[in-house]
Amino acid sequence: MADYIYTMETRLSPDQLKAVSAVQDAAKAADMNLYLTGGAIRDIITGFPIRDLDFTVQGNALKLQKDLERAGAVVGDSDDETKALLLTFKGGVRAEIAMARSERYDKPGKPPQIAPATIIEDLRRRDFTVNAMALSMNEGSRGLFMDPFNGAADIEATVIRVLHNYAFLEDPARLIRASRFTTRFHWPLEERTQARYVSAKENNYIEYIRSSSIGYEIEQLAYEDDPLSVLKVYEKEGWLKVLHPHWSTAKVDSAGLGALMKTRQQMNELGYAPDAAPAVLYFLTDRMGEKDISDLRRAIPRKDLVESWKDLEDHAQQLAKRLAGKEAATPSRTWQLLSGARPEMILFLAITARQQAVAQKITNFFTKWRQVQQKIPLPEMTELHITPQLPAYPKISNDVFLLLLDGKLRSRTETLKYLKPLAPPPPPPPPPPSAKRGRAAKAAAAAAAAAAPALAASAKTKGKGKGQPAANPTVVAAKPEAKGKPAAVKPAPSAKPAAPSKPTKPEKPPAKKAAAKPMAKPVAKKSQPKNAKTKKR
Repeated sequence: MADYIYTMETRLSPDQLKAVSAVQDAAKAADMNLYLTGGAIRDIITGFPIRDLDFTVQGNALKLQKDLERAGAVVGDSDDETKALLLTFKGGVRAEIAMARSERYDKPGKPPQIAPATIIEDLRRRDFTVNAMALSMNEGSRGLFMDPFNGAADIEATVIRVLHNYAFLEDPARLIRASRFTTRFHWPLEERTQARYVSAKENNYIEYIRSSSIGYEIEQLAYEDDPLSVLKVYEKEGWLKVLHPHWSTAKVDSAGLGALMKTRQQMNELGYAPDAAPAVLYFLTDRMGEKDISDLRRAIPRKDLVESWKDLEDHAQQLAKRLAGKEAATPSRTWQLLSGARPEMILFLAITARQQAVAQKITNFFTKWRQVQQKIPLPEMTELHITPQLPAYPKISNDVFLLLLDGKLRSRTETLKYLKPLAPPPPPPPPPPSAKRGRAAKAAAAAAAAAAPALAASAKTKGKGKGQPAANPTVVAAKPEAKGKPAAVKPAPSAKPAAPSKPTKPEKPPAKKAAAKPMAKPVAKKSQPKNAKTKKR
């Protein structure tokens, strides 16, 4: 069985994972069952970019609004009828949370009758099999994958299939959606789905489309990777006039839109994630009149997207003015200004800037100036103990980069000269081993004092040359040393230490008394004194 939770966690971005966690916490606090559904599951399985997150809860999703706002989400719109929230989380993550519901259509073009339902009933009301899957996010069943209409098999077969025969009649917006999916994924419609699509088109089902569905399709167009291709298919199928009667591909700034997509890709490769949707809508409607543009804006459900679209030109002009002034007089100041600007504004200004100096600064920001970062002497900084573990490391590395950018540090030698005073002091030496204290120390000292005379005598004995008498003739040599161990030396019981200045003559042993049995082999005769008398037995 596939581990869909692991797949989800590896496919979602860090910002999307944070959004999932925030929704989970809010649903758990409200005691609601939560499921990840729709396009998010489809994109996780297919490997296509995950554009937004679709959640379904068994309960009123509007009750989660306050908790989600405290978690940093911005509410773009809410629907009292479907009990749905359109949200934007940090990092530009878009999400929709809706109540699990059933829909029953009495007449084409009329709003459906909505009632709370289970998650399986909610999946049954959807448009295509590839969008009718769910993943449980609840503690007791986390990771449970639900696919009652075999959408995963259609993903593997790369086809688009409707759930039932009346799908296009009940919601004619599915005709537009089918064209969008076939263009985006390059998947054909399943054979029966294609036949129903042609029939619905011939019978002009599209005239029953609801205005809310039109606004949703306009919004989704802004998030396509290739919106111009989708727009051309819409025009060919006749759907573009449905979205707006005065809209056509001739009203699109194709060159600007192409440059926008290319620049966005470059920014993505550099680690930026700008929301290009407002700029996409700007270029798609570039040659339309103000009234027509206002009509399109009123139709879009996400009001935060509409506001960003409205303010796009004004904010870009303000940024261009700052880039042309003293605030960006040097490369380092320009870098700091652009680093703090919104990526969306940089993206749009890179395409629409009229001043050559402003456009050149943005180009340098993405290309030439980033190569200067390679001149930072990272190995030498490590030798100076200026490493990322140092609290001041971010500031030091940034200051070095800005000085290199302005040409104030022209060589590696100058850079190292600047860095040396900033290096932290070397770490202190390790402390010496602690001395023994208490009874153990006294016992060790006593043992060392007792062993000192024997060690001294042994040293003198070993140090005498061949034929020289030992300092103490009564000391008997020990057994030959074992390999790797020093020989033990033991004095005779009646032996007395000789005076250091005048060696005394050993006493003659009693005539009938046996000599003491040596503990070890005696020392060679040549080492005994010549005048010593030894009794032969």
